[in-house]
Amino acid sequence: MIGKLKGTVDSIGDDWVIIDVGGVGYEVFCAARTLGALPHPGEAVTLSIETHVRETEIKLFGFLSEAEREWFRLLQSVQGVGAKVALAILGVLAPADLGNALALQDKAIITQAPGVGPKVAQRILNELKDKVPTLVTETAEGMPSPAAPAKPPSSTMSEAISALTNLGYTPQQAANAITAVLNRQGDDIAVGELIRLGLKELAQ
Repeated sequence: MIGKLKGTVDSIGDDWVIIDVGGVGYEVFCAARTLGALPHPGEAVTLSIETHVRETEIKLFGFLSEAEREWFRLLQSVQGVGAKVALAILGVLAPADLGNALALQDKAIITQAPGVGPKVAQRILNELKDKVPTLVTETAEGMPSPAAPAKPPSSTMSEAISALTNLGYTPQQAANAITAVLNRQGDDIAVGELIRLGLKELAQ
């Protein structure tokens, strides 16, 4: 399976990009946000790749971050959400936006994606609401610790800050949000709940 491509941008289409790797062109399907952030043809690029193998074809889906690829996988775990719908959602919503939508159970945010109606959006909220803390924590493993607040952070605090940073927030934004939650709730709080409340704090 292909997990990453490092090469140069050859050409860009409506929903795909050709990545030239050593003279071989790989067609990679991407979300609109990813395509808009790609460098110009001829410039270097690195994409995380999700490979889908079917009986009659092999498709590559590309992402500029591991967080986006994990969201792509997670969204497809929802009944009725395939690769096309997952890409449509990631085309209009950054990982941080999706985290906020789940934390706040905000269906309207998800229905911004083309082809995603209220029923599918509600199903995404229902099926993924308890999975986000696990997702962001697992994705954050091995990531460098962000800038710490003034006092030494606990392991729970550091884990929550890393998770929010991995969702797309700056280390300072994440640290401020987690600190605000801890000041209100106290230190005796599970990391999953701390992440969820931190997302709510950032959405205000």
